[in-house]
Amino acid sequence: MSRGGEMVYIPDDSDFSSFRDQCESLEGWHCRYNKAGVTVWSQGQEESCTVQKIKTRISCKDVPAETLYDVLHDTSYRKKWDSNMIETYDIGRLTVNADIGYYSWKCPSPLKNRDFVTLRSWLPLGNDYMIINYSVKHPNYPPRKDFVRAVSLQTGYLIKANGDSACVLYYLTQVDPRGSLPKWVVNRVSQFVAPKAMKKIYKAGLKYPEWKRKHDPEYKPWVYPEQNTLPCVSLAELSVQHADSLENIDETGLPEDHLSTSDHEA
Repeated sequence: MSRGGEMVYIPDDSDFSSFRDQCESLEGWHCRYNKAGVTVWSQGQEESCTVQKIKTRISCKDVPAETLYDVLHDTSYRKKWDSNMIETYDIGRLTVNADIGYYSWKCPSPLKNRDFVTLRSWLPLGNDYMIINYSVKHPNYPPRKDFVRAVSLQTGYLIKANGDSACVLYYLTQVDPRGSLPKWVVNRVSQFVAPKAMKKIYKAGLKYPEWKRKHDPEYKPWVYPEQNTLPCVSLAELSVQHADSLENIDETGLPEDHLSTSDHEA
């Protein structure tokens, strides 16, 4: 998504259109999982490759598209439903629909935990919504010793309204985990991790309206930009985060039988 260059840029309409096409197209995608309303596809790369492109889809009954859009933006609420998250916060804003943020992720034991610094941009389109991101470097947020800094080449959500009170959610991600991972991890992402994550988001959408009524219900800076109090960040401060400039660790020898039991849930 960084267009292969060194310059950080804010995604434009063509980037969002391309992302939407990838979400909705089946060409070149291989179905890896299809159960209980959740479908997972992978694309292109060999199974042994760790930089896979993964796409998931779930139908969300009784959750309007705008509610799920709020869920995916609301960092305060994310702590309630995202059990893989260690920490997340917004660093600064670029425009009314783009910001810089930090996210650290608890990997299945015994893998090392990962973190990201990303440029995130969003676009409401009538009843549909998109949120996309890619990794950048910010001088004040260098890689940390206690995490492996991973790279989001392209990650995002497409939320499509399905009537007034339901929606379909697509999640598409291509991440370089900066590590040579065992094959069982790559398989587990499509068979367990991705479906479980989609079900969590759906459940979070069902519970969000009640939670939000009790937690600053009028505060939605992603909808009302005038509420945004983040410091402004200049594009000139940022650079594209290239994977080859980061440490690459070899975790291929880690055995699957040491995986924590909670990670087996689908």
